Amino acid sequence: MQDKNKIKAKLLVLQQELITYQRTGVAAADVVELDQSRLGRLSRMDALQGQAMSQALNQRREIELLKTSSALQRIESGDYGFCVQCGEEIAQKRLEFDPATPLCIKCAEKREHGE
Repeated sequence: MQDKNKIKAKLLVLQQELITYQRTGVAAADVVELDQSRLGRLSRMDALQGQAMSQALNQRREIELLKTSSALQRIESGDYGFCVQCGEEIAQKRLEFDPATPLCIKCAEKREHGE
């Protein structure tokens, strides 16, 4: 249980960081104003590219936040450390690398390859 308490603390810190980043990243993903009198063509393109990158980053953070919240729920329910797909135990090293991972390596590889 000691390990799960450490993992829970780590996940809670990660969750708070993601929420903070999510709040600060919203402005960067706002709609780019296309007023030609304010920005030149290249500046607008840079702004649009920056906006797209910020939106993609926000989407990745949202996914990571969902994974983190789900992992915290699995800790509370006693299911943490077991693959949500096949039920097998997830390797400790995998959990150390990504404490929010819901899948064992076999199921993750199957999902990655579309099986």
